[in-house]
Amino acid sequence: MGSIDLVPRPRQFDEQRVLSAVQAAFWDKGYAGTSLEDLLAASGLGKGSLYGAFGDKKSLFLRVLREYDEANDHMLRAWLEQADRGIDVIRDFVTGPVCDPRGEQARRGCLLANTAMELSASAAEVAAEARRSYASTTAALSDAIRRAQREGDVAPHLDPDVTARAVLSGQLGLIMLGRIGQDPAALSATATALLDSLLPAP
Repeated sequence: MGSIDLVPRPRQFDEQRVLSAVQAAFWDKGYAGTSLEDLLAASGLGKGSLYGAFGDKKSLFLRVLREYDEANDHMLRAWLEQADRGIDVIRDFVTGPVCDPRGEQARRGCLLANTAMELSASAAEVAAEARRSYASTTAALSDAIRRAQREGDVAPHLDPDVTARAVLSGQLGLIMLGRIGQDPAALSATATALLDSLLPAP
């Protein structure tokens, strides 16, 4: 009787490429609107290979969402470390989602924000991930505000934590308005007014 080889065979695909392609599919169509056929077409895998590697649709989506959030968290922290001034990070955070003059980026929105609006009420895991990610974003924004205060660009009387939550709330409002097709010029003007209101100079 011959021996059975129990060593698992290596995956014959690029995992990160597959996750990036699946992320784009979910981002463009939302969780409910993305079918199994969409995921198979995006990934280039069969159902057995896709679900065998990543679990079912929900598990795959949560994996993609967590990686998206962690990448954004790392990017914001690196941005703060490399920026010439703290105020630049806050301004770019608010204006970034609405800076495309054609409005295409604004209409696509943010994967986390889109997901939170679609699923938080019905999926506890999504709500928990959104809270975790937004808490991390708020902490980074608080650090940016403290730095901007030390650098003399933001009024010293502001509470950095409260202001950071207000900045995040304002940015999420802009994302929502962009998703529904608000005029790009109006979004840009709103972003400027929001910054002027929340971050007065000394």
